[in-house]
Amino acid sequence: MTNPPHHEPGTPRDLVGIGIGPSNLSLAALAHPLAELDAVFYEQHPRFDWHPGLLIEGATIQVPFLADLVTLADPTSPWSFPNYLRTQERLFPFYFAERFHIQRAEYDAYCRWVSQHLPGLRFHHRVDAVRWNPRRDAFEIDHTHLDTHTHGRTHTRNIVLGIGTTPHVPDTLRPLAEAPGVPVIHAADYLDHRATLLTAGHITVVGSGQSGAEVLLDLLRHRPTGHERLHWIGRTEAFAPMEYSKLGLEHFTPDYTRYFHALAEPVRDRLTTAQWQLHKGIDANTLAAIHDELYRRTLDGGWPDTVLTPGVHVRTAGRIATGQIELHLEHLQQGARSRLTTDAVVLATGYRERPLDHILTGLDPYMRRDNSERPRIGEDYRLVLDPAVTGSLYVQNAELHTHGVGAPDLGLTAWRSATILNSLTGKEQYPLPTRTAFTTFGLQEPTPRMPHARQAGQLVPLLE
Repeated sequence: MTNPPHHEPGTPRDLVGIGIGPSNLSLAALAHPLAELDAVFYEQHPRFDWHPGLLIEGATIQVPFLADLVTLADPTSPWSFPNYLRTQERLFPFYFAERFHIQRAEYDAYCRWVSQHLPGLRFHHRVDAVRWNPRRDAFEIDHTHLDTHTHGRTHTRNIVLGIGTTPHVPDTLRPLAEAPGVPVIHAADYLDHRATLLTAGHITVVGSGQSGAEVLLDLLRHRPTGHERLHWIGRTEAFAPMEYSKLGLEHFTPDYTRYFHALAEPVRDRLTTAQWQLHKGIDANTLAAIHDELYRRTLDGGWPDTVLTPGVHVRTAGRIATGQIELHLEHLQQGARSRLTTDAVVLATGYRERPLDHILTGLDPYMRRDNSERPRIGEDYRLVLDPAVTGSLYVQNAELHTHGVGAPDLGLTAWRSATILNSLTGKEQYPLPTRTAFTTFGLQEPTPRMPHARQAGQLVPLLE
């Protein structure tokens, strides 16, 4: 392994990463062998943790194990998942297990292994402010070491912001979720509260995506037959499977990302909403497991005390005199309304991109925004800034509006990190494929794939 370059005090670093989730951990792993790159990464949490509240036993990630931190950009990297298995003397057991999709807890353990052995990572460091210092011709980052409560300042020529997402709580349920002692929790904290939840008389799960399905299945497996007392509701018109056909998955390729980025802003916004089933549907195996569990409970006659209702919106919610929670529901297709009394609520209502404004306030005068006041982001994940800023600021998992459904997808993590490093260094540190999909997504491609003479079947754009 390559040793990181020695940092000379007083000189700007080449790169500072803010946040150490899978995205920036991937970037750090791929930056590690680049001996000329002086990089450091800051994270406010004391160690790497990937959705700890949802590491439910048996739950798998929804991408193949090759979608680790590095392999799809550099299969020879020592930070690959297969090499992690080798170091743990688990390569042969994995080989015989024949698992293409690994358990979520195993992915978390793999990433933690990387974070514990990779140099240049500074955990328990909170970044407080980011500014551009024209005199130093560098970014200025103020941070606090949360163990010692000491403050520091780092200068850098480039920044990669990978602060991840935050659990989303609908406004109608926020007062209950924030009230102390009220059993309304987000699925992100599910495992921390599972023991208490299981003592509740009736439990409602709100949210019809993968997290909602996994929480319902886990609760169902831990409730006695005939006394399940579970209710699962969600806004989507069906508990729909995620699009997982081979050609459908090509929406998570660099080819589609480039196509999406080149579209007009209004078209991108329409597509982001319409393509929910590409990344917010439910794994078909999870749906099958729920059905199997419900069916098993009918073998002795009767039906399980479990209600599954899609197409339902929670209008309002509140506590009633008994201490229970009352949800005011509306069925979006019927237009009908009703009330549901429950003892506990799990909000499987997903995550939202963490707003960049609070950390980038000092750069606001330099930022260029789109018609909806969102940051403009180039194809190489670099924020469009005023030309007076000669450094580069990149973002990871904050570009859904410019790069499409692949923005949060683990399968594009290594490719995105390699793209950023190639752009940042001005060199092809990681050669990337020019073609990654059989599908041609548009009639006019941003980069022609056949630079030579036109061949039969090649589309020629019409001149207007």
